[in-house]
Amino acid sequence: MKKSLSERKRCCATCGLLVTVARHECNKIFCANCYQKMDAGLLCYMRPLKDALPDASDKVLYVFYDFDTTQNNRYSDKATVHVPDLVCVHQFCSQCEDAADCGECVRCGQRRHSFWDVPVGDLLTYLCRPHIGSIRT
Repeated sequence: MKKSLSERKRCCATCGLLVTVARHECNKIFCANCYQKMDAGLLCYMRPLKDALPDASDKVLYVFYDFDTTQNNRYSDKATVHVPDLVCVHQFCSQCEDAADCGECVRCGQRRHSFWDVPVGDLLTYLCRPHIGSIRT
């Protein structure tokens, strides 16, 4: 026989949360982002990475980047604005990741890049374009 809504959900007498399971912990809620029980009031903003890496046969391009910034512009009396003036990129695919320095991979192309003129815009343009060897389409 199917249970009624009032039989499936109850209000905890101790913490006041609406609970649907028998194994309730006071002041703990299930987080839809990290899929774990968390203290009530704490918020997660990012989901954790999966434990499994993509297969080597997958079309995956790993991209690592570093911004160099200047702090010449004042934001307030106590803070300055970080203005990117250079971004360096190192990339590799599953086929060339173990190569010491192959320079250019037939699958993912040139492994190192630097963007000077409009570093953030140039990086985004580079990342959004199709890459050599059909890594990204």
